[in-house]
Amino acid sequence: MMIHPQFDPVAFSLGPLQVHWYGFMYLLAFVAAYGLAWYRSTKREGWSTEMVSDLVFFGALGVILGGRIGYVLLYQFSELLQNPMYLFRVWEGGMSFHGGFIGVALAMVYFAKKYKKPIFNVLDFIVPCVPTGLLFGRIGNYINGELWGRVSDGGYNWLTYFPQAVNFDAALIATNPALQSLMTDVNGNYLLPRHPSQLYEALAEGLLTFILVWWFSSKPRPRMAVTALFMLCYGFSRFTIEFFRQPDEGYALIFGWMSKGQLYTLPMIIIGIVLMVLAYRRQQYDWGKYATHS
Repeated sequence: MMIHPQFDPVAFSLGPLQVHWYGFMYLLAFVAAYGLAWYRSTKREGWSTEMVSDLVFFGALGVILGGRIGYVLLYQFSELLQNPMYLFRVWEGGMSFHGGFIGVALAMVYFAKKYKKPIFNVLDFIVPCVPTGLLFGRIGNYINGELWGRVSDGGYNWLTYFPQAVNFDAALIATNPALQSLMTDVNGNYLLPRHPSQLYEALAEGLLTFILVWWFSSKPRPRMAVTALFMLCYGFSRFTIEFFRQPDEGYALIFGWMSKGQLYTLPMIIIGIVLMVLAYRRQQYDWGKYATHS
């Protein structure tokens, strides 16, 4: 089994400027999104580099604002009530995909109105560029040693000891002495083997979703279908991997097994199914042989 490398939180320094790993991952995510969107604009009529610049800029605002506000409202609402300024303490970390997704959707509505495009024309164009951001974001989670997985006795050689989880592990061992057979002394701390769920999510929500959605969108599809597939791929990936991820602290599992992440992801799966059915019933195409442009 592996011990999580304790990465220096600062990726690199430029004089007095320190660039943290998580910020660096966000930078890579936006650069990748811009490059992929620019490439897609060369293959689609009605899209220009100016539009791509606006699209990525608005999307970045949506991710950052929506992600932070969503995290605080969904996971740290009690903290917000006690200290409203907590919303702005972004240096302490805390971003929500679901909040970021809503933020991006609202940004895309604004973009669509500005350029007089149907909203799903815009969403179908940009969502294939999103999973790479999820990939980099989850790698950032792993580097920071946060959002670790659940304890496992499976003996898999990729299970990981996270020093950042020392307090959680101590509490688990205290309430369940049987776990003592799994613990290992790591630099004086007794740790339990956990799934590196951040890497599972990077592969499933990021890489695999990117491959499937990019391939699907490379040919003309009915309007809404690409967006629907992204929602389904992300939704099923997130819902599945939540079984390997440590539930959020302070929140009981719903029905004894469902985490808050799974609860918030269920609507995405349902909406994805509905959109896919509607897309193939309506048969509206924005490009290709059967393009309707309506």
